[in-house]
Amino acid sequence: MLVRLLYASRAVDSAQPVIQGILSSARQHNHQLGVTGILVYGGGIFMQAIEGGRQVVSDLYGAIQRDPRHTDVALLHYEEILERRFGSWTMGLVDLDRVNASVVLKYSERAALDPYTVSGKVSMALLEELMATASIVGHT
Repeated sequence: MLVRLLYASRAVDSAQPVIQGILSSARQHNHQLGVTGILVYGGGIFMQAIEGGRQVVSDLYGAIQRDPRHTDVALLHYEEILERRFGSWTMGLVDLDRVNASVVLKYSERAALDPYTVSGKVSMALLEELMATASIVGHT
């Protein structure tokens, strides 16, 4: 059974090498686990969608909750899926510093990523738009 989980967290350390380390680690482990997804980062906030087998995704989310590089981990959305939406990426990356602010503003009160103030459905709609506008980099 495939599932998709969407969560938000805050970076404990937002230095670029730390963020790149998180991304590299996700790509390596996700490939081994058969997990695909997308990571959005901006203003010290992560929003990540992960897809894969139910138990693997559940275990991975538990590990993220315990990861000292994250704080304020919040589950935004969880669903059983028929097929992967982010199957092309072991972990695609959206750096919001490189995205037109109007895309984010379309889905929130301000032109800044804040998934804590919107519904999980709104956050998923933002991810869909980022995919449609080719804002995802790191297709590995």
